[in-house]
Amino acid sequence: MPEAGAPNERWQVAGTSLTSRFLLGTAGYPSPQVLGEAIAASGAEVVTVGLKRALAAGGDNGFVAIVRAAVQQQGARLLPNTAGCRTAREAVQLAYMARELYDTPWLKLEVVGDEHTLQPDPFELLQAAQQLVRDGFVVWPYCTDDLVLCRRLLDVGCPVLMPWGAPIGSGQGLLNPFALRSLRERLPDATLIVDAGIGAPSHAAQALELGFDAVLLNSAVAQARDPVRMAAAFRAAVQAGRAAWQAGVMARQDFAVPSTQVGGAPLLIGGAA
Repeated sequence: MPEAGAPNERWQVAGTSLTSRFLLGTAGYPSPQVLGEAIAASGAEVVTVGLKRALAAGGDNGFVAIVRAAVQQQGARLLPNTAGCRTAREAVQLAYMARELYDTPWLKLEVVGDEHTLQPDPFELLQAAQQLVRDGFVVWPYCTDDLVLCRRLLDVGCPVLMPWGAPIGSGQGLLNPFALRSLRERLPDATLIVDAGIGAPSHAAQALELGFDAVLLNSAVAQARDPVRMAAAFRAAVQAGRAAWQAGVMARQDFAVPSTQVGGAPLLIGGAA
């Protein structure tokens, strides 16, 4: 049995076995070389790519080819996403294009309902997820931390949920730890991945300490002064957070609890007299 939090500890999504609990995005890196090095340093086995961005960059002759090469070198899997979609119909159409282009049924489903916060639209998201699951996709929905919505997404057949920690690209960390903790407690058998808003390795560690199965992020690595070193830092933080969850993080108290007994039986130093 692997040591708690060890790199070779395995988990599964839709029957696919994974070891890394750090999923990485591919947008905004200073160069293709830095992107490839960051993927390698992260140890990520799942790498996301936006289809709209890929098509804008020229399909397989541009951005897609760069990402494919970096992912193949690492031995990772591509997770196409529908970033930029505003309706279920648009997301479904883009999903079919992604499956044809990348030859994978995996899909990170994004349907945004607010231009300011980029918050997912729960109604359009659920509608799209239901249709895509029925059509054979393995749907990874980017959603809010709303318990009822998460239950509905599980009910329609999503094998994993990806609630946000904060608005996309904000770097604010986990704004509502209570809601995330409640999701983990109320959905003990669900695969939960914090997606969006993570800005520092400590945020990723916190998510894993809460019992989440993994984290997905992009901007925190791509926009770092040294993306490759930052990717390695997140990798270590994720492993530490997972180990802490399995070890059992101590309960918080509203009062002081002395770690050394100061009353009662005498404390002997240096052995018996």
